[in-house]
Amino acid sequence: MISFRREKYVPLGGPDGGDGGRGGHIIFVVNPRMNSLNPVKRKVHYRAESGTNGGRTQKTGAYGADLRIEVPPGTVVRNRETGMVLAELIKDDDEAIVLKGGIAGRGNMRFASSVNRAPHMAERGEPGHELWVSLELKLIADVGLVGLPNAGKSTLLSVVSAAKPKIAAYPFTTLIPNLGVVNVGEYDSFVIADIPGLIEGASSGAGLGHTFLRHIERTKVLVHLIDGSASDPLENFAAINQELALYDAGLESKPQLVVLTKMDLPDAIAWEPILEEEIIKRGYQFMAISSVAKLGLREMIFKIFQMIQDIPEPEFNPYDEEVVIQPEVDEEQFTIEREEDGWRIRGVRIERVAAMTYFEFDTTLRRFQRILESMGITKAMAKAGVQPGDTVRIGDEELEWGE
Repeated sequence: MISFRREKYVPLGGPDGGDGGRGGHIIFVVNPRMNSLNPVKRKVHYRAESGTNGGRTQKTGAYGADLRIEVPPGTVVRNRETGMVLAELIKDDDEAIVLKGGIAGRGNMRFASSVNRAPHMAERGEPGHELWVSLELKLIADVGLVGLPNAGKSTLLSVVSAAKPKIAAYPFTTLIPNLGVVNVGEYDSFVIADIPGLIEGASSGAGLGHTFLRHIERTKVLVHLIDGSASDPLENFAAINQELALYDAGLESKPQLVVLTKMDLPDAIAWEPILEEEIIKRGYQFMAISSVAKLGLREMIFKIFQMIQDIPEPEFNPYDEEVVIQPEVDEEQFTIEREEDGWRIRGVRIERVAAMTYFEFDTTLRRFQRILESMGITKAMAKAGVQPGDTVRIGDEELEWGE
């Protein structure tokens, strides 16, 4: 605001134009009750509030309200254009400002000095920032369900938790991970993940292999489901364990409970004693259940919970890849580029200053020229060959270069 104090008995009241309010930040924050990105995916554009204008009598404009976007734990926010990581949100209280609100413009009271007691000068507010981001959810589950497609993982998850995964009698019904919370007694619980099934060659990326295997790396216990109606359940068990070993991430050494499913079918009942003997011989714990008939589920849940309790808390980061957070940008840097019909100056600070300058006022225009000189841009433009009358673009501003 450009304003001067005007009162009956104060003839020289001086400048009293207030500052504007900054724009609202866009903040990603963890909501521990969320387990997928679907709520965020339903909306494409998110906008925080703008700040309001400054007023007379040194009144500062109101700040724009921050926009807080809730995401589940394990969310990684990336710059979609560069792929650089902007934020990791792992714990329940994690939050990150991904875009800061535009800086507020200063009123003319800020520019008063001993030599300029009545400045006809102010700044515009900085335009809001824009950014396309991609969100990636890295599951943080206690238990991972392992098994060939159609081994009964989704059915089991739907029975032991409140999750409602897609279930059908064909392979690869599950194309995205599903999470469920399994209650153990009155106060205890654990998180179980039904992740897309494996096929032969998964360790080298076949089928949904790498997508699946990256997620089970972060689980504490594996529950290996074997289809009791299969022609050779033992061969299926060996095939899955081979893929886990070939992926070379220590997956085959994770605590593993082998569970024979579909015990409501005659084939599974016939296979149970044979499989139990072979599985125990290989050093694994064995159980048999029927998700449909709800046989053995309670015992299995308590067994899984006990296995989780026996594992010490990991000291490693739940993320397996080396994460590189986007580095801070030097705002003072600038570049000068020749265009077909003029020149373009790029740089964080100079583009911000240009956007906040009122070019229609001589005083603010002279201030802008002084900033160009102090940053070394005037000298660099002369060295680049700019001539009076050339068009120079800075951000969205188009100016004519002069002496």
